[in-house]
Amino acid sequence: MVTNNQPNILFILTDQQRQDSLAAYGNDWIETPNLNALAERSFVFENAYVSQPVCTPSRASILTGQYPQTTGLIRNGITLGPDTHTIAEMISDTYLCGYYGKWHLGDDLVPQHGFEEWRSIEDWRETIPSNEEDRFLECDYDRWLRRNGFNPPTGISYEGWAANANLPEELTQASYLGNEASRFIRDRHNSQHTDPPYMLFTCFFEPHPPYTGPLNDLYNPNTLPVGPAFLKRPESGALVNRLRADYYLSGNLNPLGVEGGDFHDITNEDGWRKLRAQYFANVTLVDRNVGRILQALEESGEAENTIIVFTSEHGEMAGDHGILEKRTLYEEATRVPLLIHVPWISHNQKRIEGSISLVDLVPTLLDLVGDPIPGHIEGKSLAPVLKGEKRLNNNDVFLQWNGYGDRNLGTAAINRMVAMPWRSVVTSDRWKLNLCSTDQSELYNLSADPHEMTNLYNNPAHRERIHDMAARIRAWMDQMGDSAPLPSV
Repeated sequence: MVTNNQPNILFILTDQQRQDSLAAYGNDWIETPNLNALAERSFVFENAYVSQPVCTPSRASILTGQYPQTTGLIRNGITLGPDTHTIAEMISDTYLCGYYGKWHLGDDLVPQHGFEEWRSIEDWRETIPSNEEDRFLECDYDRWLRRNGFNPPTGISYEGWAANANLPEELTQASYLGNEASRFIRDRHNSQHTDPPYMLFTCFFEPHPPYTGPLNDLYNPNTLPVGPAFLKRPESGALVNRLRADYYLSGNLNPLGVEGGDFHDITNEDGWRKLRAQYFANVTLVDRNVGRILQALEESGEAENTIIVFTSEHGEMAGDHGILEKRTLYEEATRVPLLIHVPWISHNQKRIEGSISLVDLVPTLLDLVGDPIPGHIEGKSLAPVLKGEKRLNNNDVFLQWNGYGDRNLGTAAINRMVAMPWRSVVTSDRWKLNLCSTDQSELYNLSADPHEMTNLYNNPAHRERIHDMAARIRAWMDQMGDSAPLPSV
């Protein structure tokens, strides 16, 4: 039973966490006991997709329930405009709304868009502050580090300095957010007066690169399980993916990571395995701090009245198809974990088959707390699915890539090709069509070929399927007012 009319919302968002990093999705070796325990009492979505596999566009979609072409945030480095509303500006004004952690939507250091409680973790001025005086602010995390005897550099991102800092576990951004989110929850519990319901977003930076951290030695790279796509060049895939694979498989690293000192010897498989092991170790770092937050929630007495959402803004290739980071429509970059715990609906794990988009989260949460869903929302509420009233057996999911103005990814050829727009659909029968007007389009049978090893786009046997799936993409684009160019099929 709900203990009052307005439940709390605890939303935990990680950055760059691929789906197969949890036991709920088949990972039987990683140490994530807290997320595993959460999954045991949650709805586990089998196929949750981001709107676009890069930070700012995806994060904006998660917070607004709208696709990138609608929010206008089609790449990194764009500020979320005042007329584009987040869930904190849609939910009942009785809620105390907090946002702790990575924002990446402009004006990162100041509370905004309906969030009152704010903890910033970035001191990097990627976008020009809306207010001139905000140029001189320092992020909350950096101030906390200084209070704890560590002097971080100024005017540079955490990604740009953390690789060489040798931070102990207790001084990482993950631990800072574990501290602060737990304090927020305990403060509500310890208050001497009746507190309003709260919605707290806790947004971890990890396991986003740098591919290093205090738990580097946690996993043995030599015994680390890998799949069939690990270090395999995508011979039949898009040119942009082949170019990126050639770049990384030649031992090159992400230029931005190199600038920040995130060096790894990936000229051989041993080096790739070590990098991959350290990436997964940072998932464990996040898990430990999720555990602290969930413990605070239990101790607060509000666990039975709190919706918990856990997901990530996009995944990480980690050497699959010979690629690092994201910016590709492969499953490792676009499909993420999604756990939703609604205590008055279920205390047992229930797996949700079918596919959904993270644009569906805003309308779902508004629906669950009894607030109206604004008409401009492009996602769909999943509350009827959670209640067993509907299924996702006919649900198509649409993804996109908009690369215009993206940063340097290694070579002029890669930068040209990554600038080209893509539109994609994953159908309910688990086929994926990726369309680009200036590159090799792709068709994958995700049921028979879950690792996307064989591109079937040029196979004549699938022409009718491609025509049908392309029509679905065009109909969706027309509905969304999306004018990206598509190839003739």
